[in-house]
Amino acid sequence: MTATTRSFDPTALHDTLCMALELGEGRWKLGFVCGFGGNVLRRQVVARDQHGLLAAIAWAREKFALSRPTRVVSLYEAGRDGFWLHRFLVARGIENLVIDSSSLLVDRRKRRAKTDRLDLEGLLDLLQRHLAGSSKKVFSVVRVPSVEEEDRRHLHRELLSAKRDRTRVTNRMKGLLANQGLTLDLKKEVPAQLAALRQWDGSALPEGLQARLAREWERALFYDGLIDRLESERREQLRRVSDPVLKQVRQLNTLRGIGTNSAWLYAMEFFGWRQFRNGKEVGALAGFAPTPFQSGESEREQGMSKAGNRYVRAMAIEIAWGWLRFQPQSALTKWYQRRFGHREQATAQDRDRGTGAQALDRAVALPRDGRAARGSVAQTGSASPLNSPTPRERRRSIESDRVRAARPRCRVSDDTAR
Repeated sequence: MTATTRSFDPTALHDTLCMALELGEGRWKLGFVCGFGGNVLRRQVVARDQHGLLAAIAWAREKFALSRPTRVVSLYEAGRDGFWLHRFLVARGIENLVIDSSSLLVDRRKRRAKTDRLDLEGLLDLLQRHLAGSSKKVFSVVRVPSVEEEDRRHLHRELLSAKRDRTRVTNRMKGLLANQGLTLDLKKEVPAQLAALRQWDGSALPEGLQARLAREWERALFYDGLIDRLESERREQLRRVSDPVLKQVRQLNTLRGIGTNSAWLYAMEFFGWRQFRNGKEVGALAGFAPTPFQSGESEREQGMSKAGNRYVRAMAIEIAWGWLRFQPQSALTKWYQRRFGHREQATAQDRDRGTGAQALDRAVALPRDGRAARGSVAQTGSASPLNSPTPRERRRSIESDRVRAARPRCRVSDDTAR
């Protein structure tokens, strides 16, 4: 099967109106162009003014003398304005692209000129090259979720935020007490501990510090209640709501080593609304893609790109470590132990790389394991491509065997062995 290539055709855009948007808090700057090498028209509208935006598009049509059913293609960078603007433009018959700003190539000089005018011209040029069929990728297009798919993310993201806020409050309390040479055990009755705390000379804590600690503890109790309500709502949805995405959460939750937090996050952020064709797409979206550096004789690996979904990437690392504990007989755990668990020359960096590879393997295999696991404990990883050692690891293994064979043998008593 031959690969399909796009032919570059600049003349295909002579009757297409291209629009780029620079979104600000107070005002939006718009740039329009029709055809390669044409004049760039600029316009400003009040931020979030839908009628003003449509009026600016009509004004650009009139300036370029374009007929009414003209094709209009726009783009803007993903940011705090979200996807409502994309849905608005698509509903008005305008083709729109939401692009990842970090995928844009920029000047590598230490100081470079950056203005909204230059940004608009650059975005318009990239948009025209993209539409004309450039053989080189000019930017990355963001996959826009539906309203329902985007709404599903709020529960677990609010839960994560509440947990982080509670940790921030309790750490602040511990820091305030550490300034006085005191400690606090959150597992015990906190108000009673605060009342019994004394300074180095046996005197009570200052009134201002006591009042602040009491207010901080009230905030911690508030976050405790919020976390309980959110977790209760999540359990209720899992118990009563019949939804394909929640069905996937239940399937993933049947795996040993996968809990409700990880199953919910994987389904809502990844597999509940994205369609992946291969493992490379999963790894790239999770930020596990490698970033090699090769220039002349210099060649090294810079590690994971970390350019994907940070929620999934963090959870995948946690699952990778949990998999070693809760799935000790799986092929993936045996692979990790064989390469990094008992090798004397395995460094912490090697183990981190192994954990990253294990996390990627779990992210790719979890949907398949969840479907196959209904009611049973899945032992997966036998078909993983990670089971074949790399040439570098073969050399290390051979060197380890040589070092081990050259050591003088000595008898170890049973007590010492135990």
